[in-house]
Order: sequence, then C-alpha cells, then structure tokens
Amino acid sequence: MLQINYIRENKDKVIERLKIKNFDGAEIINKIIELDDKRKKTQKVLDDNLSKANTLAKQIGYLYKDGDIKQANETKQKTSELKVVSKKLNKELDLYKEKLRTFLLQVPNLPHSSVPKGNNIVEYKEGNIPELQNNALPHWDLATKYDIIDFKSGNKITGAGFPVYKDKGAKLQRALINFFIDNAVEQGYIEIQPPVLVNEDSGYGTGQLPDKDKQMYYINIDNLYLIPTAEVPITNLYRDVILKYDDLPIKNVAYSCCFRREAGSYGKDVRGLNRLHQFDKVEIVQIQDPDKSYQTLIEMQEYVAFLLRKLELPFRISKLGGKDTSFASALTYDAEVYSAAQKQWLEVSSISNFETFQANRMMLRFKDKDEKKKLPHTLNASALALPRIVAALLENNQSPKGIKIPKVLTKYTGFDFID
Repeated sequence: MLQINYIRENKDKVIERLKIKNFDGAEIINKIIELDDKRKKTQKVLDDNLSKANTLAKQIGYLYKDGDIKQANETKQKTSELKVVSKKLNKELDLYKEKLRTFLLQVPNLPHSSVPKGNNIVEYKEGNIPELQNNALPHWDLATKYDIIDFKSGNKITGAGFPVYKDKGAKLQRALINFFIDNAVEQGYIEIQPPVLVNEDSGYGTGQLPDKDKQMYYINIDNLYLIPTAEVPITNLYRDVILKYDDLPIKNVAYSCCFRREAGSYGKDVRGLNRLHQFDKVEIVQIQDPDKSYQTLIEMQEYVAFLLRKLELPFRISKLGGKDTSFASALTYDAEVYSAAQKQWLEVSSISNFETFQANRMMLRFKDKDEKKKLPHTLNASALALPRIVAALLENNQSPKGIKIPKVLTKYTGFDFID
C-alpha cells in the first residue's frame, strides 16, 4: 500500500508512474487526497473539542470547591455537550479512515523507474536448446506413456488442473522439492512449513486481496483462502512486527501446495502441466534494508539461475514490462525454461521486489541504526515452481531409451531413467 504522505507530496508523479501499469489513477488519487483532507480537518476539530472538554473538566472541581454551584453545573453541561459532539466526530473520523483505506488498497504499487511501459525485455539466455527426434512427444503424452502422471484420474477425483502423480512421477516431484529446499538452506534460508489456508488480513497484507480475490479459492463457511503461493503465509509471519536492524536480512524458504483458480485461462497453454489449479512450489522470501534490497534482488535472480543450471535446462531471464508487473511488485524478473517438444518458453519463477508496499499494508517495521522506525523492503522468488520444470525435464531429456534424470537429482530420485 502506498503511503498517503508520499501520494500527497508526489501526486502527479504517482499518477504518471501508475500509467506504466496501465492503471488510470487520476480519479482515485484525487479521491484519496480529498478524503485525507476531510480526515485531517475532522481530526483537528476533534482534537480541539477534546482539549476544550479536558480544560472545562478540570475547572469543575475548583468551581464546586469555591461554592460556585451554578457555574460548575453549567460547565458540566458544556462538557457533556462536547462529549456528544466528540462521539459524533469520532464516528465521522472512523468512516473517513475506513473509506481512505478502501481506496488505498485498490492502488497498485508504483513500478520501479527501470520498468518499461511496453513489452518484457529479455536480459539474457543460457543453455543449449535440445534437438529432439522427429517423433518427440509433449510431456502430457510422455506422462501417459510411462504412467507417471494421471490427468484423467485427477479430472475424475477433482476436475481439470488437479493431476495425480504416480510412481517415478511422484518420486520426481519429491526429489525436486528436496533439491530446492536443500539448496536454499545451504544459501542461508531458514525453512518454514506454513499453513495452506490464510485469513483475509493475510491476503490483504501481501496484496492478493482485493486485487486477486477472483483467482483465489475461498472457503466461505470459515472465511479463509487457499494460498496461491507460500509467499503469503511466510511474509505475514511478520505482520504487526517491529524488527531490530540486526534481524535483517530475514531469509525464509518454504515448500507448499499452491492453489489458483486460473479463471479465464483456455487453449493450448493450459495443456498438461502448463497451467494447474493445484501445484507444488518452493518459495524464497527476504525482508531487507531498503538500501540493500535491489542488490538482494540481483542475488535472488542469480540463485534462480543457479538452480536452472544445475538442472541442465536452457533458460532466459526477462525484466517484466508494466503491463505484466503484478499489482504489488515494483520490479519483477521472470525466469523461463525452454520446453523443446512444445517449442515454447515456460515461466518457472518470478523474482520480485515489493519495496515498502507489503510492509506498509502489514504494519511491518524495523528500527534502523538510529532506532528510528522504518518500513523494510520485502522480496520473493519461486525457487522453483515444479509443474513446468517437470514438463521441460520430461520433454528435453526424452530419448528412445527413456527420460534421463539430471545428475543432481539422482541421489534424490534413486534412479537415472524413467523407462
């Protein structure tokens, strides 16, 4: 959530920067400033009113002591009248605050100055795109051929987008999760096992609500949401917390199931593992000093690239343009792997700096070296999302003998080939 003082002091800049995200913010920004003016005015009247009431209240005792009963009773009546007015003003103030927060929650984070308005920019590519035999199969056919992923049974049990992993397919999933977690721990991340259900406050805290409410699975009877990513519960561990400067950076990693309705997704891009409603993902999250967060973003990007190199997958890193930068992010890099049988790039990680946007929504603060309370920056990255990694591994490593498992995974899988 943007800070109201920043909006007031940089109104034109805020409106212009929001256009990079294709968000026309003129009307809502003006409304926010108008509401804040009313809030300030009401607060001043309330403060003056309370000050008068306190002054009169102190006089009442002295008047009774001096025997001026009439004046004391009149003063007491004025105090009662001021209390009634103050109660009314308090209600008005709460209403302005509620309306103001409602509007602020609808405003996206400002994109970083380096974010282009147009398309994504490919920063670099690595790895060789494999040349497959003429009869190469896409991963959904390979999954059926080797009986490792059962899409039909998943559809029967739940519906489309909920596959069943079997035998070596299930072991490959578990191997990837352990590989990703082990590497993150080696890099200094503390492992977390979070809940997969969160409350509204958590959804609002990281910016999924109200922006992505239609994309989240909602449990009406309990007013809870299934998480779209482990970022939500991990980051919300620090909601309403004041950290010490020496606590930074905080580095957490978690594996979780993730749930996304993916409403409006159709066509070839949803085949097989390309786009699921339930999938596994390992997420890394950092809370960092604002002066160090963009160096941290580069380091997180390099870490994702390190994992992809270990898996021997061709990949590319792109800086997202404004139209693809998420509601809460200031700057995002996407990592994509090449899926050879489909002949397309598949996103497997988003690496984002949210600056103070999430921290402000969550009332997360830290004390700097001078003991002043400040908002930290929050960052996260998928490290990595499993479905499209599995899709690329199956397609890129297929041969007449079977599907070769990358060397770094064999100690986790216990096998070299799927055949």
